Amino acid sequence: MTSSALDGVPHAFSTREELDLAGILPDGVLVRVRQVHSAHVVFAQDAMATAPEADAIVTDRPGLLLGIVTADCAPVLLYDSEAAVVGAAHAGWRGTVSGVLENTVEAMQRVGAKPERMVAVIGPTIAQASYEVDQAFRNRFTAKEQARFFECGRPQHWQFDLPAYAAHRLGEAGVGTIEDCGEDTYTQPARFHSFRRATHRGEETNGRQLSVIGLR
Repeated sequence: MTSSALDGVPHAFSTREELDLAGILPDGVLVRVRQVHSAHVVFAQDAMATAPEADAIVTDRPGLLLGIVTADCAPVLLYDSEAAVVGAAHAGWRGTVSGVLENTVEAMQRVGAKPERMVAVIGPTIAQASYEVDQAFRNRFTAKEQARFFECGRPQHWQFDLPAYAAHRLGEAGVGTIEDCGEDTYTQPARFHSFRRATHRGEETNGRQLSVIGLR
């Protein structure tokens, strides 16, 4: 699946179906990192024979297809068309709290991008109605964040809005256009892998979606 907000730049969010990478960016080279739920961002100049530990990638080099994998966390693809800079971020709650999205925006700025020109699209991720958390989890957030991004659930539990929180952090970083595709990974087993759903069902948890973006 793709987003109209990113028209003109090669990109896609996978479902359970594998992406046709050659169709997205012919002769493109997939660049991946070893994701560790951090706020670390790397700049890709080439294919990177050894994948570094990071949770976001930025490049201004044509021919590289930046890829991140998710299975409930938020995949975020970013683009500044004027500067010809792209970024891909794995925004789980840990990385988002730690600043992975702000760090991605800053890394893009270092090669000429400007936040107000950037387009950021949040791909398939777990929705608030599907994301139950306990009080200890909620306590990791500020009082204002608790009021805005958590709704009451069953006793001593809350529903956390990860895509809205990611959009908020992107907005705080100055990103000009932010779009949420609005696809809940948890409630669509025929379309998406979901780590939480698989855990609840006692199923294999190794399925992942791949999200990619690159420059021609």
